[in-house]
Amino acid sequence: MSEGTPLFESAINWIRKGYPEGVPPTEFPPLLALLTRVLDEREVTTVALNLARDHGVRNPVTEDQISEAIAKVTRESPTPDEINQVAGRLAAVGWPLAASSA
Repeated sequence: MSEGTPLFESAINWIRKGYPEGVPPTEFPPLLALLTRVLDEREVTTVALNLARDHGVRNPVTEDQISEAIAKVTRESPTPDEINQVAGRLAAVGWPLAASSA
């Protein structure tokens, strides 16, 4: 999946619909864990930057900070309950991979 493809755009739209007020900090690690199952690191970085811009973050996180967050997720996996909570929220707005990824 690459930026600009219908599937990539759909993933961003599912997250926007599931988190209209923005992703809470406690749900960001499980969201990254779900995204890393279907996107490569560059794509996850692009999603995170797009979401930051959507919510008016004046100084969005850097690509290095996002890469570190992704690395942390791979080192310290969220609990199954955390992943299920995020997957459930995304499934409610049409995320087709939530059930199989949780």
